[in-house]
Amino acid sequence: MDIKAQSIYQEMQSMAAQTKMDLDQPAAIQGNPSSQNFADLLGNALDTVNSMQLEAKDKAMAFEMGDKSLSLADVMVAKEKSSIAFEATIQVRNKVLDAYKQIMNMPV
Repeated sequence: MDIKAQSIYQEMQSMAAQTKMDLDQPAAIQGNPSSQNFADLLGNALDTVNSMQLEAKDKAMAFEMGDKSLSLADVMVAKEKSSIAFEATIQVRNKVLDAYKQIMNMPV
């Protein structure tokens, strides 16, 4: 699993820029077609992080039970991958919450 936090962040920035341009042009009041795609992308990323964590847990349990096909390095790499993916997810969540707080603090 390859978490691309930078690409998610860039997509969020492009969506914000597009929204800003739409606000400058009041005649162009339309729904954002990429918002559903972003939700799908975020959902898929969360599912992938979850599956990575479950895979790491399964590998650790199999190694503890004496599975000869797994090495300690394989288990540790799987655990680190899931840990990094989880940390990236937390960072994206924090950025989204910060953006929400900024929007809520904007004067109307």
